[in-house]
Amino acid sequence: MKNSLRGDVYGYVAEKYKAKPEYLWASSPGSAVFRHPDNRKWFGIVMSVSLEKLDRNRSGKADVLNVKLDDLLLRDMLVGQEGYYYGYHIARGYWISILLDGTVPFDDIKGLIDLSFAVTASKKKKQELRPPKDWLIPSNPKYYDIVRAFDGTDTIEWKQGAGIREGDTVYLYVGAPVSAILYKCLVTATDIPYDFHRDGLTIKALMTIKLQKRYPPEEFTFSRLGTEFGIFAVRGPRGIPESLKNALG
Repeated sequence: MKNSLRGDVYGYVAEKYKAKPEYLWASSPGSAVFRHPDNRKWFGIVMSVSLEKLDRNRSGKADVLNVKLDDLLLRDMLVGQEGYYYGYHIARGYWISILLDGTVPFDDIKGLIDLSFAVTASKKKKQELRPPKDWLIPSNPKYYDIVRAFDGTDTIEWKQGAGIREGDTVYLYVGAPVSAILYKCLVTATDIPYDFHRDGLTIKALMTIKLQKRYPPEEFTFSRLGTEFGIFAVRGPRGIPESLKNALG
């Protein structure tokens, strides 16, 4: 058996994810799994297997790493390359086996460990792991004088929408009579407890947003949002098309 990258895998997972190998099977004492601490799901399995079980034209033994993907097209693309196989421990699905004998560069293996960690994470952890996102959120002058909100400060507290987290960017759309996007803000804190009930409006949590840019009220009007960017309603937090993001700058 060629030199194994098993130790490199253990070191990478320990350093980045603080996960230790767990040895679960008396019949396979060298096999180890890595789990998420919160949902206990496996995101990696290291095993020593007979190569003929992966490829009938090969013999001997080798260490493999099993990881889970989120895309069957990616799975099939990888399996078509040297060193990648359909998941040894699962006959079908999203798992693949990667040879740890140096056939696959370790940098590529690290990327697939990261992907497997993200794919198998809990909903809360996935929210933490996702890259920053851009949101368009409505504001109603009936409840808050948003037009003058940033006159004396660059940071305010605002109702937190579902899915928004620290590091995201929000664009504040001000309702009638303004009917336009006025502000670009960075979310600097979330999950601030709050209890507000009035006229059917309920707010349970706030976020802190910091002003990044102002827009003239005649620039990104409701009419323009519809005709140029396909946005015909702003009733709650929503993502924005790339074309609008580029225009907003």
